[in-house]
Amino acid sequence: MKQIANFLYEVGLLKRVKRSGWWLAGVKDPETVAEHSWRAAVIAYLVAKLEGADAGRACAIALFHDTHEARVLDLHKVAQRYLDPGRAEAAAIREQVLPLPDAVRADVRGLKDAFLSRDSAESRIARDADYLECLAQALEYKAAGNGDVEDWIANCRRRLETGSARRLAAALAKTKPDAWWEDLKRRIVEEK
Repeated sequence: MKQIANFLYEVGLLKRVKRSGWWLAGVKDPETVAEHSWRAAVIAYLVAKLEGADAGRACAIALFHDTHEARVLDLHKVAQRYLDPGRAEAAAIREQVLPLPDAVRADVRGLKDAFLSRDSAESRIARDADYLECLAQALEYKAAGNGDVEDWIANCRRRLETGSARRLAAALAKTKPDAWWEDLKRRIVEEK
């Protein structure tokens, strides 16, 4: 159990690791990797349901897809140009899971491998969820007047593979990030 406790503390670092690409867009206080991964997991669950895939597996793949960043941090594309991020990620995840019990180690490693392989509906959905989450975040930053995010928006939309993800991206682009709150306020006023 101590190894699992250590792993939990280590992945807890993701609550403090900032997604560094947003700094290039002028966002002063970007989201953390944990915030990104949580919403990506929610998106993966929803898209998997829409696609008729295994929502639990897609959600788990998305949830664990960036655990390596507790060790190698979130490197934006400019930094990645000068490093070998694939090798670093592989080494980090291999070492992270090594102390875990066999069944847990194999499963967590398998989730990361699935994310990278895109060889199943669930892995493609998790990848789409990663891009959809980034797209939603870019749209939120844009609505708040933060940063130059048009490249993020275009790149995320272009990389989507599933029909449900593409439709969700279109809906996100047409919906103001605070529309849910505006609708709720209107309904509360009407109920009075």
